[in-house]
Amino acid sequence: MAEHPSNVILSVQDLDVKFNLRGRVLNAIRGVSLDLYEGESLAIVGESGSGKSVFTKTFMGLLDQNGVIAGGKILYNGQDLAKYKKEKDWLKIRGREIAMVLQDPMTSLNPLKTIGYQIGEAIAIRHGLRGKALKEKVLECLRDVGITEPERRYHQYPHEFSGGMRQRVVIAIAVACGPRILICDEPTTALDVTIQAQILKLLKELKEKYHLTTIYITHDLGVVANVADRIAVMYAGDIVEIGTCEEVFYDPRHPYTWALLSSLPQLGVKGQELYSIKGTPPNLFQEIKGDAFAPRNPHALKVDFKARSPYFEVSPTHKARTWLLDPRAPKVEPPEHISQLRKQGGGLSHDC
Repeated sequence: MAEHPSNVILSVQDLDVKFNLRGRVLNAIRGVSLDLYEGESLAIVGESGSGKSVFTKTFMGLLDQNGVIAGGKILYNGQDLAKYKKEKDWLKIRGREIAMVLQDPMTSLNPLKTIGYQIGEAIAIRHGLRGKALKEKVLECLRDVGITEPERRYHQYPHEFSGGMRQRVVIAIAVACGPRILICDEPTTALDVTIQAQILKLLKELKEKYHLTTIYITHDLGVVANVADRIAVMYAGDIVEIGTCEEVFYDPRHPYTWALLSSLPQLGVKGQELYSIKGTPPNLFQEIKGDAFAPRNPHALKVDFKARSPYFEVSPTHKARTWLLDPRAPKVEPPEHISQLRKQGGGLSHDC
């Protein structure tokens, strides 16, 4: 487990994001605060619709037109990105300082342009290179992401690449501009297990080579076990638990984290039904009272339906937003699956 340095590269404070849909307001992000440390790998995990992608899109000004930052701050390099309104301001950040790798490489690439042209376009904008120098830089990027025969691949089109190769090209475009922060939004979702492992290994290598700070967005806790220094668990537009990889896997405290971990296929027993979280996420068009997970939580207390819990500190690096950590709360043991994980120790990952 890598120790993160103490300097904060990006600080989110009480962020609120709302969307206006047909005259109704959806509160997608509800007062989220988070510090991102330089050089670390942070994983943001949660079910689909929990707000993971919306949260990180605010760092690059990529919210849909009906979305707005309704409150809070995003502090980066002495600036509050939450106040940026003009595209010219975001162009100084997007790609140059903070870049993103999206989950579907086919929709990220232009089918009518060659691979070399698309990578070169990003480099030309950032570094001002032209001609032979530009081509050499593109070939270097292709080699960095593990694409063989880069001279031949340079002239090919996206449809001539496999899914894994296209994802490598998307990663090459993202790192070509030399960003400080790289956001990977479900980078392995559309790929088979073998290629997933290759892409994650590649991202770790690029992180070291280019001194990147990385954010992984995923619903698969099994994936982040191999790449994350810290894990933030997100539910209904709020971070309900955050800690080091080891703390979240082997000493989780929020019932939602328990449920996510219990859903890991690795913990399934042959002949028995796999665990699934009962119920559905809350309707974010409506005001949420108390703990958003309470209606799905078999361990919910009466107070969970009335008041939102503050964060309780488990350790200097680990905190969770649950009333179960209040000294007055009854002692509730985590599910059997969590005990299994603790017994396994480092069974899920050698990095945790």
